Amino acid sequence: MAFRLTVSISAEDVGRRVTVRRKVPEGFRDVVGVLESWSGGTLAVRKRDGTLVEFPENVMVAAKVVPG
Repeated sequence: MAFRLTVSISAEDVGRRVTVRRKVPEGFRDVVGVLESWSGGTLAVRKRDGTLVEFPENVMVAAKVVPG
C-alpha cells in the first residue's frame, strides 16, 4: 500500500507547533517545534531545547501542525 506525504503548513502557521520532515544530504531529518518564521523561502523552527533550525522551504517533503 502506497502512502502520500503532504505539506499542510503555511506561513499562516507561524507561532504554532509543527513537525517537518526535510530532505538532507544523508537522507531525511525531522524537526518538531514552534514555527517562528517563514519568510523569503526560509523556515525557522524553534525546538523544545531552544535550538533554532532554519532550512529552505524547497527541502520539505512532509509537514503538519501538531497539538502542543
